Amino acid sequence: MALQNLINVAVTSADVIMLGRVGETVLSASSLAGQVLYILTLVFYGLTSGAMILTAQYWGKRDVRTIEKLMGISMRIALTASLIFMFAALLFPGLIMRIFTNDEAVIAEGIQYLRIVALSYPFIAVTMVYLNIMRSVERVVVSTVVYSISLLINIALNGVLIFGLLGFPALGIQGAAIATVIARVAEVGMVFIYDKKFNRVVKVQLSDLFLREKLLFRDYLTYTVPVTMNEILWGLAMSMNSVIIGHLGSSVVAANSVAQVTRQLATVVAFGIANAAAVMIGKAIGENNFECARLFARHMIYLSLVFGAIGSVVVLIVRPIAIASLNLTPLAQEYLSAMMYVMCYFVFLQSYNTTLIVGVFRAGGDAKFGLFVDIATMWGGSVLLGSLCAFVLKWSIPAVYVVLLCDEILRTPLTTWRYRGLSWLRNVTR
Repeated sequence: MALQNLINVAVTSADVIMLGRVGETVLSASSLAGQVLYILTLVFYGLTSGAMILTAQYWGKRDVRTIEKLMGISMRIALTASLIFMFAALLFPGLIMRIFTNDEAVIAEGIQYLRIVALSYPFIAVTMVYLNIMRSVERVVVSTVVYSISLLINIALNGVLIFGLLGFPALGIQGAAIATVIARVAEVGMVFIYDKKFNRVVKVQLSDLFLREKLLFRDYLTYTVPVTMNEILWGLAMSMNSVIIGHLGSSVVAANSVAQVTRQLATVVAFGIANAAAVMIGKAIGENNFECARLFARHMIYLSLVFGAIGSVVVLIVRPIAIASLNLTPLAQEYLSAMMYVMCYFVFLQSYNTTLIVGVFRAGGDAKFGLFVDIATMWGGSVLLGSLCAFVLKWSIPAVYVVLLCDEILRTPLTTWRYRGLSWLRNVTR
């Protein structure tokens, strides 16, 4: 799972590195336009994470047919959401870009990117739902293979289409968008082949897309709605940070784009630990082996602390390399240097909190607590205070950035208290 997260981050990193070689404007445009997919991906992740609360525990009971039904429900809702986002991006790209920035040059480049990359949204919906459900039944190799091949396709096409290699025209940001769409279509093709030829556990049933089973659907909504709302509100808060940063200048946006990719790189193992914890703990609870679930949780927390510390070191290592290699202005380099130091403590705390909220609590059906914590620490904390510091108090860019990333500090005592109470440890299957 950690390797899969690394591959997914590498896809984003490839765009950032290659477009960073083109210039600061296209780098900022792709980063801000990518916020649309970022929010949509969180919707998909929320839907499948909510489903995984049930599927992991049903996997412990070996109730495969119920898992297939849950996958059908998840895919139906995810496809509907993807079409809504796709048409919004196709019809109103300028309006969407103006939410994130007032820089006309960045908006113009972002519009070109959105109008192409939006076509990939339905394909991403199918792939994410299918592969995340496969994770919950301990079939993780297929995700690694699919995303690895997709990464190679994306990098190769990026090089050809962005820079005009092999006789192709240099398309810049449009080339990056086209490469992304082709890679996502290839992912769905690989998923289809795997399901038809190699999958022997949980199969896609087209009839399940139209399934009407009230009791199961009610259970699905009970756990999926809080998780999806949690992911959406968390994602909107992160996007609001991008909105605040987007109105502070293109140099700040470019620096933050690099800092965020570095954060993703430094937390790939941490998110892998969280996802693995959800599956292992959920399966143990489904088997009614609560002592095993409690021990799994404790060991996963220890691992999150170790790899959180390693992630902080990764940030420090990447810092001088990124500053030296990317085509950033001196001002953007100055901002990036300060942002990387902030990322050091942020990565460590995010590793710990994510393992608890996404892995431990959700595995036991405690989906509402994460929603409460994120509303309190982000919307009532970092977003609100960051806006005041940026636009009312007019603090310096590094100081504003510290405030925008203070949510993990606020979250830590709350998650620790919840974990020690053991109220998250319960079987939610029927």
